[in-house]
Amino acid sequence: MLEKLFKLKDSNTTVRTEVIAGFTTFMTMAYILAVNPSILGEAGMNPNAVMIATALASFVGTLLMALLANYPFALAPGMGLNAYFAYSVVIGMGYSWQVALLAVFVEGVIFIILSLTNVREAIFNAIPATLKAAVSVGIGLFIAFIGLQDAKLIVSNPSTLVSYQTFKGETFHSVGVGAILALIGILLTAILLAKNIKGGILIGILATWVLGIICELTGIYVPNAEAGMYSTIPAGIISLDFSSFQETFGAVFKVDFDTIRIGDFIVIMFSFLFVDLFDTLGTLIGVSSKADMLDKDGKLPRIKPALLSDAIATCVGAVFGTSTTTTYVESASGVTAGGRTGLTSLVTGTLFLLSVIFSPLFLSIPSFAIAPALVIVGFYMMGSVAKIDFTDMTDAIPAFLCIIAMPLAYSISEGIAVGVISWTLINLITGKAKEKKISILMYILTVLFVAKYIFL
Repeated sequence: MLEKLFKLKDSNTTVRTEVIAGFTTFMTMAYILAVNPSILGEAGMNPNAVMIATALASFVGTLLMALLANYPFALAPGMGLNAYFAYSVVIGMGYSWQVALLAVFVEGVIFIILSLTNVREAIFNAIPATLKAAVSVGIGLFIAFIGLQDAKLIVSNPSTLVSYQTFKGETFHSVGVGAILALIGILLTAILLAKNIKGGILIGILATWVLGIICELTGIYVPNAEAGMYSTIPAGIISLDFSSFQETFGAVFKVDFDTIRIGDFIVIMFSFLFVDLFDTLGTLIGVSSKADMLDKDGKLPRIKPALLSDAIATCVGAVFGTSTTTTYVESASGVTAGGRTGLTSLVTGTLFLLSVIFSPLFLSIPSFAIAPALVIVGFYMMGSVAKIDFTDMTDAIPAFLCIIAMPLAYSISEGIAVGVISWTLINLITGKAKEKKISILMYILTVLFVAKYIFL
């Protein structure tokens, strides 16, 4: 049945590999179950309700990706988009969280229409192969940077913006020990992968978590909530209290329209739309490129159902009570572990569904245990840099700008914007427009990206 549904042999994979990949993807994404409720809670939403909505939206979106597109990509409420939801729309503009959910829902409807009319697919195909390789590399650096930050190995510094962890001071037994455990986890995972041990990334996560539990039990690691370092020991196994979910479920349809300023609402909705569009495209480009899923023309087969899954998940997520649901860059961890079909996504989605019940267990996985996986995935995605022709400056420089913009601007969509603008303008001004066959869509994207920086 699984062979018939997911065509495992065609993708040269096995059930065991896909299951391990699914678990790996989930473990690297599980942090969203804790982070999203925390961020949306700032907007006045019930954190418990948001946690349930997050898990259910992730389950539905990832299941759709598995069944409609047969790809190993997982979906969840997007980071950055949830911050815009809470801090800009609700806190900054003063709108209720119900109005923000309505903007997300409308965005999802527009995305469904765009997905059905081939607009998003055309944009994907219009981006040149060089930039597609650059997006993969940039996402790799971005993921690794996130991992290093989550592990507190890289910290903020007022003089240099960022700096390394000093491993001393009052927070040593929390932040310092966590950072050391992350380093041990990176080393352990690297050794496992060098030895070609299947499931090395997942084993690395679990081993680092176990080391954290041992350190906490022996007093070496001391949780410090103010420093963002929490207990590694599960407070329980299951929770069956779902009563809070009724506070957010369907709230998108209970909006007081008299409070909405139509001009502001359109700007809010298009801001969600713009970031989600290019975050999703960037993720699909980067992860599918890493998995060698692109065809000889640089196109992704079955991209329409993949984009449709993403769009439907956004609408469903808004109804459940969470910000924009999108395809996750952490899907690369499952791809790196060997995932090639929708069975990987099915496993990941099922775990998200189970997390509604087993939330105390899943939420106890510490960020320093997940960090090694993100760093190693970043390393793997760097391999696409070999696909960039560094002898052609009109290709190489835009690719470089795209790569560095993602981690430095902390945004996939910003990296794509910089890459598209620079690639089009450099090739146009140097007289290579005809040689590079710049499409009309690339010109349109360039104008739209420039307009975004001017007006949004």
